[in-house]
Amino acid sequence: MSAQPQIEVEEFPAALEFLFFPHRYKIAHGGRGGGKSWAFARALLLQGIEKPLRVLCAREVQKSIKDSVHKLLSDQIQAMGLSAQYQVLQNEIRGSNGTEFSFVGLASQTADSIKSFEGVDRCWVEEGHRVSKRSWDILQPTIRKDGSEIWVSLNPELDTDETYKRFIISPPASAKVVQINYDGNPWFPAVLEEERQDMLRQVEKGARERDDFDNIWGGLCKTVIDGAIWAKELVNLKSDGRLCRVPYDPLLKVHCIFDLGWNDATAIIMAQRAGSEIRIIDYIEDTHRTIVDYVVSEEGREDLSSRKYNWGKDWLPHDGFSRSVLSNQSAYDYLKALSRDVDDSGVPNMSIEQGIEASRLLLPRVVIDEEKAGLLFNRLSRYKRIIHSRTGEAGGPEHDENSHGSDGFRYLALIADQMNNEAADIGDPYAGWRGQQYG
Repeated sequence: MSAQPQIEVEEFPAALEFLFFPHRYKIAHGGRGGGKSWAFARALLLQGIEKPLRVLCAREVQKSIKDSVHKLLSDQIQAMGLSAQYQVLQNEIRGSNGTEFSFVGLASQTADSIKSFEGVDRCWVEEGHRVSKRSWDILQPTIRKDGSEIWVSLNPELDTDETYKRFIISPPASAKVVQINYDGNPWFPAVLEEERQDMLRQVEKGARERDDFDNIWGGLCKTVIDGAIWAKELVNLKSDGRLCRVPYDPLLKVHCIFDLGWNDATAIIMAQRAGSEIRIIDYIEDTHRTIVDYVVSEEGREDLSSRKYNWGKDWLPHDGFSRSVLSNQSAYDYLKALSRDVDDSGVPNMSIEQGIEASRLLLPRVVIDEEKAGLLFNRLSRYKRIIHSRTGEAGGPEHDENSHGSDGFRYLALIADQMNNEAADIGDPYAGWRGQQYG
């Protein structure tokens, strides 16, 4: 039997009382208004009073402290009357007994930079559904102190999200996983209940989809995100069983399609062509790395040289041919110097809308490896247009963390039929393979 918590907790969600008992992983998922973030903040603040703790508050992207749970924690300190125990500073929170709260974005971390967090006692990952496989692979082995715990709160979006697969579909044996919705939250405000009822009425009238209601208030997953540009095509791709295991075929060339970035992500799509079919077998996405490091990484990060593929051409967008003022070298120059076979013309310089339409036409011919390129599928599923607040009209695509993989896919759509396997296209030698492997 578990020991009783040593902290007296009043009016705490019953489903989340497990936060006060030891578990390596504590996972809370559900719909809007479930009280997950409030409960996590309050539990960590109370535990930080009981004994000195190093608490790391993480999320996938944190461009400034405003993106973090710093404000939520400071509000809860005031609401719980804990101002005498905690000092709220601009970028951290300190307890009078030595407890420390720090805040970090995981996407910008490397295996080396995150080593400073090895002594963390509690790591709270907020908006866990957005955390990538790369970030989890770096974070989990870093939080290694005896008795350390990783707490994850999330409103599920896609069942292909890495966090959902890792901690909800197939959780570790040491994980405590709880679903909580609005009806389990003692703090659920009347204003949100009015919103919930209003949306339910819209569903009953046919003005909103039941799928939306179930996701927002019931915490169930969606196939794609509302407003996704390629929603229909991606729903069909998944329902057809084309998000699956896609084995590498050594008889077919593997072509690399690049979208280049530095602060923004670089995305590299690795694809094979078999007749009319395009097989996306692998994907790399990362930031703050040189083009050389993506080919041969001295830091042991994901690169192309460690993949023993039958390489075809590298395809660059037009900016891949622009030379740096400092080095007088372009991405094209660096790749050629590394003996990569780079297409001299690059991706046609067409408009975003032309690329979006080409992608729409390509998607029915695409299969995606769920394990190695699942992140790309998620990026495509979240690629949305800007909706102007004043007019309600749809504009161009949003520029966010989903743009880079989606831009890479647009480039793939523009050159897909130029991806040859030899001097001449060898066609589809494995026409029967698809029916045996999919599903």
